[in-house]
Amino acid sequence: MLSPELIRTIRRIEIRTRHLVNDSFAGEYQAIFKGRGMEFDEVREYQPGDEVRSIDWNVTARMGEPFVKRYVEERELTVMLAFDASRSGFFGTAGRFKRELAAELGAVLAFSAITNNDKVGLLAFADQVELHIPPRKGRRHVLRLIRDLLAFEPAGRGTDVTLALDRLNHTLKRRAIVFLISDFLLPYDRPDMLAAYERALLVTNRRHDLVAISITDPRETMWSDVGLVTLEDAETGERLWIDSGDPGWRGLFAAQAAARCATRDAAFTRAQVDHVALTVGQDYVEPLLAFFETRARRWRR
Repeated sequence: MLSPELIRTIRRIEIRTRHLVNDSFAGEYQAIFKGRGMEFDEVREYQPGDEVRSIDWNVTARMGEPFVKRYVEERELTVMLAFDASRSGFFGTAGRFKRELAAELGAVLAFSAITNNDKVGLLAFADQVELHIPPRKGRRHVLRLIRDLLAFEPAGRGTDVTLALDRLNHTLKRRAIVFLISDFLLPYDRPDMLAAYERALLVTNRRHDLVAISITDPRETMWSDVGLVTLEDAETGERLWIDSGDPGWRGLFAAQAAARCATRDAAFTRAQVDHVALTVGQDYVEPLLAFFETRARRWRR
C-alpha cells in the first residue's frame, strides 16, 4: 500500500514535471532525439525524378508499369531510464536526497517521452539489477515509474554501473535512448573496474544513444568547518571520525573530489557519451535546456 505522503509526493512531482515538459522540454526533446530510421508507408506509381533504387520490382512485374516504395521517418522511440538506486542516493545536505532529485528528473524525461508518443521503461540497479520495467506508453505507466523511482528499496547497497549497462545491451533488441542517472561514485582506485566500466560505456553508446546524468551533493565536493563529525559510508557501513576544522583535511578532501570528477568526465569523453552534471539544491532546468540546445546545434551541423 502506498502511504498518503508518498501519494502526495507522486502527485506533486507529476504536476511540476508535466508543467516543465509542456513549457520547456517537449519541443526540445523532439528536436534532438530522432527516430530509428525510415519505415515503409505505401507503394505508388513511379513519377519522373524518383530514384530507380526505390522501385518495387515485384509490384512492377505484376502491374506491368513501374511502382516505387514510399517511406516515412519512424518517429517512435524507446527511452530507458537506467536508475542508480544504491544506498549512496540517500544522502542530502541541500534540502533533499540525491535520489529525490534523480526521481524528479526521471519523471521529467518520462513525461517528455510520452508527450512525444514514445515508450519509456526503467531499469533500477545497485550492485545488481533489482528492477526491470519494460518500455510502455501512457500516463498510468509513467506514474508507476515515478512510484518506483521514489519508493523502490534495493536489496543491494553498492553500485555496479557496468553490470547495469551490460544487462541493457542484452535486453534492448532495438536502438534506444538510455538515460543513465547516477552519482557515479565509482571505485576510482580500481583500474581494472574502471577499464570495464569504460568499455561498457563505449559499447552501450555504440548500440544506443547514451546520455549520462550525474547528481552530486555539495558536501561531496567541499566541506565547511563544522567541527568534529562522524561520517558513514552508505554503501559499506564504514564509519569515520573527521575533524572538518582541519584545513589540511578539507584541502585533501576537495582535491580527491576534483580528481574523482575529472576521472568521471574523462571516461565520458573517451566513450563520446553526452554528460549533464547536476547538483542537489541547484536548479536543474537550465543545465537540461543547455544540454538540449547543444545537441540541437550539433544535429544542425
